Amino acid sequence: MDLIGNLATGFSVALTPANLGFCFLGALIGTLVGVLPGIAPITTIAMLLPFTFTLPPASSLIMLAGIFYGAQYGGSTTAILVNVPGESSAIVTCLDGHQMARKGRAGPALAIAAIASFAAGTIATLIIATASAPMAWLALKFTAPEYFSLMVLGLTGAVVLAHGAPGKAVAMVVVGLMLGLVGIDVNTGAPRMTFGIAELGDGIGFVPIAIGMFGIAELAVTLGRPQDRTLLDVKLGSLWPSREEFRASVPAMLRGTALGSILGVLPGGGAALSSFAAYAFEKKSSKTPERFGHGAIEGVAAPEAANNAGAQTSFIPLLTLGIPGNAIMALMVGAMMIQGVQPGPQVMTSQPELFWGVIASMWTGNLMLIVLNLPLIGLWVSLLRVPYRLMFPAIVLFCCIGTYSVGNSAFDVGVMLLFALLGVFFIKVGAEPAPFILGFILGPLMEENFRRAMMLSRGDPMVFLERPISAGLLILSAVLFAVLVSPALRSGREKVFQE
Repeated sequence: MDLIGNLATGFSVALTPANLGFCFLGALIGTLVGVLPGIAPITTIAMLLPFTFTLPPASSLIMLAGIFYGAQYGGSTTAILVNVPGESSAIVTCLDGHQMARKGRAGPALAIAAIASFAAGTIATLIIATASAPMAWLALKFTAPEYFSLMVLGLTGAVVLAHGAPGKAVAMVVVGLMLGLVGIDVNTGAPRMTFGIAELGDGIGFVPIAIGMFGIAELAVTLGRPQDRTLLDVKLGSLWPSREEFRASVPAMLRGTALGSILGVLPGGGAALSSFAAYAFEKKSSKTPERFGHGAIEGVAAPEAANNAGAQTSFIPLLTLGIPGNAIMALMVGAMMIQGVQPGPQVMTSQPELFWGVIASMWTGNLMLIVLNLPLIGLWVSLLRVPYRLMFPAIVLFCCIGTYSVGNSAFDVGVMLLFALLGVFFIKVGAEPAPFILGFILGPLMEENFRRAMMLSRGDPMVFLERPISAGLLILSAVLFAVLVSPALRSGREKVFQE
């Protein structure tokens, strides 16, 4: 009964006209972001952060969440029709979805992608609602040592699952941790790494870093790549799949949903990892794996279900523990903090309307996405004709206005442009920015919990190993690190990323 009552509370918040409007706006922007290659949801969320500060916390998070899972829908449309993945999680959808389009089955491929995403989103919403209460109860057992160990696990997972050389991912985490500590030490009052610059006394702003590194930098690198604007002229025909296609898709959807739901909760997980894993699992478990890559409907259903489920269940550690599992969730933490909401288990009890409102909005958002995607396919594909050279100046201006509006500070705009240059450099040298932003967000929290744990234990570092939950998290971090440094497993990891 508690679950039903909590969901009723959530829907009473999510179904208000204002929140329905913000949910629709987020889903619409997310679909647009998914359709346009190179403009990732993390880029859009970073750019829109300054414009959500005037909104109520629930409306802000509902809109930002809609952008995240809405992008998973939009990415499949162009992946199937023009073989261009609008979002990284839609890359594997190209393999079989585009081949179906070439065979005149674009309509059923798009329909199965939409149905799989909606079904997975609905199941994932129920998983979040069901798992949140036990997770929050467990989180109440957490004290400073457990939180510190959990953050160590999160950063270790981000390194293991980051693309490129592990050493570069570790370096990005360290740089993020160091920059997160810039400012006045709250315990001693001494300035740290401010170099006499008064504006750095309160630390480096989260918004300028996020917009510079994930907004301008990503788009600048995309602008430098050759863009293939050749569109596939296909007739959708009937959207309804055949009985055989539907019968083959349902088990794949369920398996993809289960796999995506699990991987979404893990540190470093999310939509992209879930879709790749679901496709690989379907291909290896199929009795006819040779069909994959040539128009197998399971190759569309499984990854599309997995990426939507993974996107939504990645909210579980954020909403219950206050710990971001990936870079997009780190932006969500930043948005919550700026709104004056301290992420963690206390949100469920102190602000139940916010907590359950965001969860309930995921179901209404997925329903809206069904309406947005299938009837407007022609519109979304035509947007691919817009060249980046026309979009880039407008987006840069938009970023500058948003950054300046946060604190009415030209210094913040300079910081944004500096981190845009750093972001381009990191991408060029093969260092993924996601571990950096996780380190930046978690750095101050790790320091706070480390100091608190040491004070409670009178300076004894064994407190991290004497407490069972903390010790278990650290052991799991050590296992992940051992996997990372093992030569055999490292080569397997590189092979997986290459595939």
